[in-house]
Amino acid sequence: MRIGYVTAAATVLALAGCDEKPVVGAPIAGGRLATAILRTPAGKDVGRATVREVAGGLRVTIDARFLPPGMHGAHLHTIGRCEGPDFASAGPHWNPTGMKHGAMNPQGPHAGDLPNLRVGADGRGTVGINLPGASFDALLDADGAAMVIHAATDDMTTDPSGNSGGRIACGVLVAG
Repeated sequence: MRIGYVTAAATVLALAGCDEKPVVGAPIAGGRLATAILRTPAGKDVGRATVREVAGGLRVTIDARFLPPGMHGAHLHTIGRCEGPDFASAGPHWNPTGMKHGAMNPQGPHAGDLPNLRVGADGRGTVGINLPGASFDALLDADGAAMVIHAATDDMTTDPSGNSGGRIACGVLVAG
């Protein structure tokens, strides 16, 4: 009898705790969405990125096609401009907290760091991540934001861009 009471009490406490704090990434009613069409410097459409407002932060997803196979750095950038040929107009990585680059950097990561995008032999790749504590309004501020795909693998350590090479695709995030 005592064991049943302890188990039931623990279950009630566990369930009560679930109601207090939503899981980061859980959909929220009225959550805002921004999308970007990813284009090469020549203007070819190579995919789409989305940023969705979710419980506790943002959900970022990239769906790419027609990219070179391999691993590619992917980052949110601070300016909503994608002028070729090098997309330098997108500015640096989004870093509202002043951290260093990379999930493996002891002084990082910054908010614009995303996992590497793995592109298969068919030129397709998808990656998604939740960014806890990230704000839709901070990302899409007065000068907007962009999603950039780099030519090489992000080493997840080296500041400021993980040695991920040139920018091969860019898309301006547009709220809608």
